[in-house]
Amino acid sequence: MTRQRLLVAVLLLVGGLIIAGLVVLPRTGRSHALTGYIEGEPLYLAAPAAGAVQAMQVARGDVVKAGQPLFTIDPQTAEAAVRQAQAQLAVAQAQAADARKGQRPVEIAVLDANIAAAEARARDAQTTLKRTIELAAQGVASRQQLDDARSSAETTEAQVRSARRVRDAATLGARADQIRAADDKVRDARAALQAAQVRLAQLSPRAPADARVEDVFFHQGEWAPANQPILSLLPDDRIYVRFFVPEATMEAYRPGRVVRFSCDGCAKGLTAKIVFVSPRPEYTPPVIYSRQNRERMVYMVEARAAVRLNPGLPVDVEPLEPGR
Repeated sequence: MTRQRLLVAVLLLVGGLIIAGLVVLPRTGRSHALTGYIEGEPLYLAAPAAGAVQAMQVARGDVVKAGQPLFTIDPQTAEAAVRQAQAQLAVAQAQAADARKGQRPVEIAVLDANIAAAEARARDAQTTLKRTIELAAQGVASRQQLDDARSSAETTEAQVRSARRVRDAATLGARADQIRAADDKVRDARAALQAAQVRLAQLSPRAPADARVEDVFFHQGEWAPANQPILSLLPDDRIYVRFFVPEATMEAYRPGRVVRFSCDGCAKGLTAKIVFVSPRPEYTPPVIYSRQNRERMVYMVEARAAVRLNPGLPVDVEPLEPGR
């Protein structure tokens, strides 16, 4: 009986040690590294006009440099618009130059003839007025005839002055209003040409930065709708190390600080600079902020690595020490 009790006690002791080992050892051996992963934010490139994909210069997975051509949408319509805008600009510029030349010699001769005709009418009107005055003094001409003769003389004199002003303006080239209107047309035509050239260039976009082609949605020969993404790029400067920091150590993580991280199959000594710290916790207890619940709160932090890594790759981040 004593042996049986001793055996039971030993078994209980061994079981207790096993349970304690299962509970305590994982805690003591738990890593203090922060868990995270690589996250990428792609750029989606599209064309502002619908058309067939005339050329696709890249393929999925290619690494491209900033400024490298990516694809081309059929530019025939846009090229025609550019040629039309160039022709309209040439016409506007010719009209502006013509406005600055003043009247041509033939037009000047016509204006001189108009002055001569007006002066002849004025002389005839003055002669008629003098004769009417003499006849009115003799009582032959009526008062009405005298008024008509005087009015005719004044009208022809006004016509002479008007014809001379037109001739002077033509001689001096004083066509300011016409010149301003012509210059406005030139500016409008030049702006229309620039807009047409921009629309043409947008049909053949270039890589905005060093990047990797993440996916291609339309291939050569396919019809692409306007503003529909044709391919997606993953720029090097939009790949982040995203990890999560407990609430108790949040003060140590600020934009500009550098963290060390590691990943399976990666080189040693990788670092990343913190660029974003979330102002909101990823998990908030629904009822109260008790001490136990606060331990479950974590904040997302993003850091930009100096090397290109694949999104989705798990990483371990070395915690920062507060106050440094």
